[in-house]
Amino acid sequence: MTETLIADALAARQADVPIQTRSARPTSFEPADFAAPSAREVNWKLSDLQRLAPLFVDEPAEGARAVTLEVDAPAGVHVPSTGLDAPVRGEVFRPEDRPSAIAWKRSEDALHLRLPAGQVLEQPVRVRLHGTDASARATAHIVIEAERDSHATVVLEHTGSAQFAQNVEIIVRDGASLTVLSLQAWEDDAVHAAAHQAVVGRRASLTHFVVSLGGAVVRVNPSVRLAGEGSHAELFGLSFADSGQHLESQVYLFHEGPATKGNVLYKSALQGAKARTVWIGDVLIGADAVDTDSYEANRNLVLTDGARADSIPNLEIETGEIAGAGHASATGRFDDEQLFYLRSRGISEKESRRLVVLGFLMEIVQKIAVDDVRARLIDAVEAELATMEVD
Repeated sequence: MTETLIADALAARQADVPIQTRSARPTSFEPADFAAPSAREVNWKLSDLQRLAPLFVDEPAEGARAVTLEVDAPAGVHVPSTGLDAPVRGEVFRPEDRPSAIAWKRSEDALHLRLPAGQVLEQPVRVRLHGTDASARATAHIVIEAERDSHATVVLEHTGSAQFAQNVEIIVRDGASLTVLSLQAWEDDAVHAAAHQAVVGRRASLTHFVVSLGGAVVRVNPSVRLAGEGSHAELFGLSFADSGQHLESQVYLFHEGPATKGNVLYKSALQGAKARTVWIGDVLIGADAVDTDSYEANRNLVLTDGARADSIPNLEIETGEIAGAGHASATGRFDDEQLFYLRSRGISEKESRRLVVLGFLMEIVQKIAVDDVRARLIDAVEAELATMEVD
């Protein structure tokens, strides 16, 4: 009897303890299985819940389509995907929170991009999503399937205004090489929450970019499972937060298969009152992931008073037979030595600061192989820096 009472007491106590690890989060396709997000939950405690609140409502979108969609792809890449039980859809995706479950339920038809096996697509596949109404809710589910030994780049570009809940399901088959770039260039009143979930097969690779420059609140959370032996992932992020903006990414990298490699690097610059960035990085090296090599880092450059950057790296290791693993996080202001070096050579203080910030962010931008996107990002960063004030 005593043992039973103790067991019941422990179970009750555990039920009240918030879930702390990414791997332990429950999943469901039903929005009702998720309570309304609160600051007590580890995955919501740093989020802007007030402005994200419209995306917690499980109701059909009202009026005309709030987000239009345009696909620029070779013939045969855009394939039909009708109904929640369409082929491939849901093969790897499992909603982890309420907005993601709502996006699944309310997006009856998905956008399915199938990149042909054994082919190299020289030009990127482009998906342009444009919001037409800042007060209207919209949802989308996108499936990107890179078939065996394919090589391709997919660009998701978000512009305009909307309240947008989005799922992106990424499947990288054996031997494939895929680059996915998600660019958030919204207007200042947009609210966007996205869940990207990917599985990478044997000897396959995924390069994933999250670039957030616009929007009132943007929360893009990528989750990558390196399932196949020898699979590889590089996850990069760049954001520039202005006054009142909240730009967030919670990254999860799960080394499941042996001899997998992962690299995570996110960088943010912030300026203006109440500019806010949030980065949470979780890496799990599973029990079978021997010979794994993994590293994650987040760097934040705070340019003015009143801005705030939250950065939390986490690392779980379930096997001692790894090649290497590490994590790092740093948040600070300008490097005085760099500024002194530039100013001692006759460069003004404002121009010196511009060069330091540009050099800081270009480490991410230069990794983008799509020329017009890279040029556009450089112009956007330059435009941000043009408004920078010297303290």
